[in-house]
Amino acid sequence: MTNTEERAEGTCPLVYQCRLPLSTSTVNHLADLLRRHLKAIRSRWRILPPGRIAVIVLAVLRHDQRLADMAGGNNVSESTVRRWRDELIGLLAAQAPRLDRALKKVARQGGEVVLIDGTLIRTRRRTGKADRRNYSGKHRSHGLHFLALTDENGRLIWISAARPGRTHDNTAARHDHILTHLRAAGLGALADLGFRGLDNDILDPVVVTGYIATRTHKLTRGEKEANRVLAVGRAPVEHGFAHLKNWRILTKLRTDPARATHLLRALLVLTNLEINR
Repeated sequence: MTNTEERAEGTCPLVYQCRLPLSTSTVNHLADLLRRHLKAIRSRWRILPPGRIAVIVLAVLRHDQRLADMAGGNNVSESTVRRWRDELIGLLAAQAPRLDRALKKVARQGGEVVLIDGTLIRTRRRTGKADRRNYSGKHRSHGLHFLALTDENGRLIWISAARPGRTHDNTAARHDHILTHLRAAGLGALADLGFRGLDNDILDPVVVTGYIATRTHKLTRGEKEANRVLAVGRAPVEHGFAHLKNWRILTKLRTDPARATHLLRALLVLTNLEINR
């Protein structure tokens, strides 16, 4: 029987360098966060310094590098890299703002409206009936659904929990009590047609959506103009999603869906660090 773990004669493991397109301040923030955590739990030793660990974890998140590859290039085990990744994701997710605090901060800064939208993060298709709820008929793919709020400039301010891909935008918004929090903060929200029916208050609506044409009603010129103005106002929310999805680990999630919420909120913190540098 051939031992496949034995290397061929004259071969050796190769290591290559890869540019990490992130600022030094982001790396330092993550390293300082880890140092404070190690001090709090009274951990005296790690096989690599916090700065090196921060770079490894950021490479996994930004480039979606395989854990085994990062482990082999740094002479540590794959389980060690996985533990570092989960540890730092948890520390970053704890810094993500709560919905009520995020909205009150926007109001204090003079904001009047926020932008809301939902999107799907694709995941691997898993076997069994439990994965059927993750199938999105709209996107024709398996994934996890989440809502995001941005300010008028497209800066991400809050991300909801990850839910099964078949979840409707309105269902997720009702579960998170979006309307209640918006009214408490005195803010309005611009949304797409997926949120029609969320706010039925005709006299004082909080969530503003566009007009939709039906078989019996064609849009008037004024309604078309209103839809155009709304689309222009909502454009920055797509920029916020684009910044978030620059983290290639979200290209197709291979992590446990139960941990996706912590991952998304950790990436929210990292995204804002990069934008505000």
